[in-house]
Amino acid sequence: MSNKILTTHVGSLPRTPELLEANLKRADGAISDEAFNEILTESVDKVVKRQLDLGLDIINEGEYGHITSGAVDYGAWWNYSFTRLGGLTMTDTDRWANQEKVRSEPGNIKLTSFIDRRDRALFSEAYNDPESGIFTGRKKVGNPEFTGPITYIGQDQVAADVKLLRDALDRAGAQHGFVAALSPGSAARLNNKYYDTDLEVVQACGAALSEEYKAITDAGLVVQFDAPDLAEAWDQINPEPSVEDFQAWVRERIDVLNDSIKDIPRELTRLHICWGSWHGPHVTDIPFEDIIDEILRAKVGGYSFEGASPRHAHEWRVWKEHKLPEGTVIYPGVISHNTNAVEHPRLVADRIIQFAELVGPENVIASSDCGLGGRIHHQIAWAKLDSLVKGAELASKELF
Repeated sequence: MSNKILTTHVGSLPRTPELLEANLKRADGAISDEAFNEILTESVDKVVKRQLDLGLDIINEGEYGHITSGAVDYGAWWNYSFTRLGGLTMTDTDRWANQEKVRSEPGNIKLTSFIDRRDRALFSEAYNDPESGIFTGRKKVGNPEFTGPITYIGQDQVAADVKLLRDALDRAGAQHGFVAALSPGSAARLNNKYYDTDLEVVQACGAALSEEYKAITDAGLVVQFDAPDLAEAWDQINPEPSVEDFQAWVRERIDVLNDSIKDIPRELTRLHICWGSWHGPHVTDIPFEDIIDEILRAKVGGYSFEGASPRHAHEWRVWKEHKLPEGTVIYPGVISHNTNAVEHPRLVADRIIQFAELVGPENVIASSDCGLGGRIHHQIAWAKLDSLVKGAELASKELF
């Protein structure tokens, strides 16, 4: 048993200026692949060292390998999959520009367009005000559609991700690393023009992405499944569905995830859910209590979730009534990605202690609510991570 609260984060970290400039040049064809990869490697070395210098325990490559040509915003967490899945045809339509209004019926959930979210309808004036800050840092990009059988074609890319982190860890003399990967349900949120049902799309994504998951864990790294669909999608359903219908929808996606990781060591997996990453009101978010039983069905080694968001910080209470599966841990967010205020280390410690008293300190790894890259200024992001580490040190002294 460790005598300290370990620390980590969810994935995306601010890109270095050199990497941002190189990626823009790559989009314009103004830099060779060799030169770009050299800058990428140097940037990963820097971000790994910076995490270790801060005192973070379980680190990653900042998702630097996930940036797609010209896409420098946080959308890369999702967009990176566009070049790793076969069966896609690119379109000019950005997911935020698509105004299609899809309506669900009882027992038949259908996701509507992002612009048709219920939260957006309630706060339409704020969402249409460029000064509101809701869409800070977002860049529009085209999205593909599923037009053929979904396959995995990203073998070289995931191998590069793994090598970037593994080599950087070795050079820094570190050991514990993780790589984020899209969950089957999140990957399936593109327009479907090939499969008969939405579930078939999710299942095909799961079968394809299982290759990516295995490539990460075969290298001795933890794979984190980015699955905001399991919570965020509630707001993207019109009209609001019954909780029971949504639970069934989530259950299907957890079943697909479980099937896609059945050959992977459980201790090398963790599941990240969140209620979206935009700086909005979030008053239509589904309560954690309503979905936690379905989330805990995931056969993973740990569960990462928002615990610092102004909309979800109170939900530590769910652990009073729900028991962790044996051999698993939680990664509660104790710093938030949707506010510029840097949490005081004492507040971070208090949050950690709240969770530790309910599930046991040995089962808590302190984390962030979501990725920090592209959502807040890089100075603030790193200050928050510093506060995370200092808060964990305070909590460790009191808990152990």
